[in-house]
Amino acid sequence: MNKPANPNWAARAQQLNIQGKSFINGQYVSAASEKTFDCISPIDGRHLTQVAACDQMDVDRAAAAARAAFNDGRWSRVHPSKRKAVLLHLADLIEKNADELALLETLDMGKPIRDSLSIDIPATARCFRWYAEAVDKLYDEVAPTAHNVLATITREPLGVCGVIVPWNFPLIMAAWKLAPALAAGNSIVLKPAEQSSLTAIRLAALAAEAGLPDGVLNVVTGLGHEAGQAIGLHRDIDGVFFTGSTAVGKYILQYAAQSNMKKVGLECGGKSAHIILDDCGDLDAAAEAAAFGIFFNQGEMCSAGSRLILDAPIRDAVMEKILHFAKGMQPGDPLDPTTRLGAMVDKTHTERVMDYIANGKQEAELLIGGRQARLETGGCYIEPTVFDKVSNKARIAQEEIFGPVLAVITVNGVDEAIQIANESIYGLAAGVWSDNVNTLYKATRALKAGVVYANCYDADDITTPFGGYKQSGIGRDKSLHAFDKYTELKTTWLKLR
Repeated sequence: MNKPANPNWAARAQQLNIQGKSFINGQYVSAASEKTFDCISPIDGRHLTQVAACDQMDVDRAAAAARAAFNDGRWSRVHPSKRKAVLLHLADLIEKNADELALLETLDMGKPIRDSLSIDIPATARCFRWYAEAVDKLYDEVAPTAHNVLATITREPLGVCGVIVPWNFPLIMAAWKLAPALAAGNSIVLKPAEQSSLTAIRLAALAAEAGLPDGVLNVVTGLGHEAGQAIGLHRDIDGVFFTGSTAVGKYILQYAAQSNMKKVGLECGGKSAHIILDDCGDLDAAAEAAAFGIFFNQGEMCSAGSRLILDAPIRDAVMEKILHFAKGMQPGDPLDPTTRLGAMVDKTHTERVMDYIANGKQEAELLIGGRQARLETGGCYIEPTVFDKVSNKARIAQEEIFGPVLAVITVNGVDEAIQIANESIYGLAAGVWSDNVNTLYKATRALKAGVVYANCYDADDITTPFGGYKQSGIGRDKSLHAFDKYTELKTTWLKLR
């Protein structure tokens, strides 16, 4: 029986004043066309608000505001200590408004309120605070040259940055891009995913309250093929930075080439391999990590460990534990603080995941799940689903499902495990468990992925870069390496007399 929603969170949800307009040049504005689209909660199908459906005209307005702000130096040329102070203030305001932001995140995209409140909002604040502290600690360089030459290498802001973020971690993904871009002195045109626009809209007001000048951060809501495409094709946007599917990432590359050959940063799809070898001494920890690696955030994670590769000798023991975890992570009301598995983002994505599950039933053996849940609520819920005896050539092993669907592949030894893991068009993340340091070293070096977890999975810190090999993307989010995307390096030669 489903538990009722926590009355406190449910009551607060009813009291929210939800903003649906875009934010351009310091003001909330409707789309130039006056068009809107419905914002529907996947929790129970409730109508949350109307969101501005922006298009080319609105992107033009936002880009013009961002360009004017950049050119006159109101942010790009202020002292680094001032940018630092504003971003620190923004981090404080995010924490001050944590309950509101967490509730907006949960209502909008269906994740459990416990995760929104304990993971998403704190991580967002930490990201802005970390890049704020980095602003006045980045030094330029002097090249080793002849005694009569001074050659300097300076890092300058790129200009106007188009930022397009996904719906699975709306605030965190925005922060990973906005924080370093703003810290470097850029102006921004941000397009949140149409499925989850609410926290980006609210963040714009908090940034203004923190002291960010008008025009520096503009939020343009709308559909991907309208507002997103307009950002990609805009000739006065200097770079576009995207997190989302590989298919859309390829469109972004085309738009950049068709317009002004703008700089591009992409964090795209994944089909990450999670390997557990027979010399892993803590199968309980490994199995728990494997379960959370696919079921956390309803499996809506680009780095989800969706391919579980098990060494044959320990297969049965791990599978027993995985199924135990799956049974204990049934979908619940996201507004209930005890819920661990929430709703899928919307009905369209729910149907897409269910199509993959139907296909999986033809390709492999379904061990648990495979059905929609909580149908009586009007929301979008799918049971934790585990397929066994999966061929690595199967669709459910090769294509990104972005749902709580685990494909289990059995192998014999580390060499076969690595081979299977690398047979993918993706290379975002991978994990491997072993008590043999030589095996771990061999595997971590051989796995073709941007992030490799050894005896853990989905470990995270803002100090380390995140991004992928192959068709998982170009460039890195997080850490000081993120500044490479949002800055240009200038070499200046001064011939001395």
